[in-house]
Amino acid sequence: MLQRPVELAQYTSRAFADACRKAGVRQPMSAIGSSADNALAESFNATFKRETLQGRKTWSSEREARLDAFRWLNRYNTRRRHSRLGQRSPIAYETASKTTSTTLTPAA
Repeated sequence: MLQRPVELAQYTSRAFADACRKAGVRQPMSAIGSSADNALAESFNATFKRETLQGRKTWSSEREARLDAFRWLNRYNTRRRHSRLGQRSPIAYETASKTTSTTLTPAA
């Protein structure tokens, strides 16, 4: 009988599913070993690492590391342009999406 790899067990546990549900997060689940579920997170993490860790060995404190992460996230969401979003930041893209009407005009 095939068993799930150990590292997947934490993401398929009932406690983790309950925490996701309470936080309003939908868990994507596909075939075991599929990279499709993780592609977006892996891309985001790779960008984060490349743009914050490049040339850095250490931080003076945990606080400094957290501040660096916060600065990067703030820039990523408010100023960094994304080709997938039409060269807009995530905030600009979401703002534009909210102002666009998604309802159909009633037929005459």
